Amino acid sequence: MTSIESNLARLGIVLPNPAAPAANYAPFMRTGGLLFTAGQLPLRDGKLAASGLLGRDLATAEGREAAKWCAVNILAQAKAALGSLEAIARVVKITVFVASTADFTEHHLVANGASDLLVDILGDKGRHARSAVGVAALPLNAAVEVEAIIEAAS
Repeated sequence: MTSIESNLARLGIVLPNPAAPAANYAPFMRTGGLLFTAGQLPLRDGKLAASGLLGRDLATAEGREAAKWCAVNILAQAKAALGSLEAIARVVKITVFVASTADFTEHHLVANGASDLLVDILGDKGRHARSAVGVAALPLNAAVEVEAIIEAAS
């Protein structure tokens, strides 16, 4: 068992089948050594795990958990694209979109759910640059959406 597989097992995470696109786009796109994922929603067991607005319908801790499941789905897409998580050289950057009220200011704390999971699973290869952005609404009323840029090992 690789360290990545053992980290997944330690956290009780089984990667799901990667989500199929909901419209006219690809779930990931590779160019050169970079893999770009489409935005991933907080799907758990095929269902939306968190919906609504942070600051109104959900607390920061619930948003953080939603961001974690977005990151799990990013890893599922990366595995589908690269054949193995061992093929990840590093996570370069993630962008975390947080559906929130206008006065919500803890986007960075919500984003930690995705960042922490990527580092917990991938170690130093999971450290990344990041943007956390508040938005008025996300597809399917999801609370969080995360996209990633990943460098593939050569």
